Amino acid sequence: MKNVKRILNLLIIGLFVTLCITLQGYADGHKVNINTASKEQLMTLKGVGGKIADRILEYRTAHPFKQPADIMNVKGIGQKVYENNKERIIVKNE
Repeated sequence: MKNVKRILNLLIIGLFVTLCITLQGYADGHKVNINTASKEQLMTLKGVGGKIADRILEYRTAHPFKQPADIMNVKGIGQKVYENNKERIIVKNE
């Protein structure tokens, strides 16, 4: 039973490390398509937490983004957040 717990703990740690590395890759410069990005990918943008990411997901369902600056139409995203992320934000309808 101890060995099973150790194995499960190692698997959980491994998955966590993999997730952190993936998210860090996005935070370090990967482009984020705000029309198709997952909640986790949106949260790699500076100033975007879970609540704002949910608002982006909800907004784009009714109003797909046409240009990166359209993200400022989402409640909670202002000029500062946009300016901090504009090099990483892209808009494609895939």
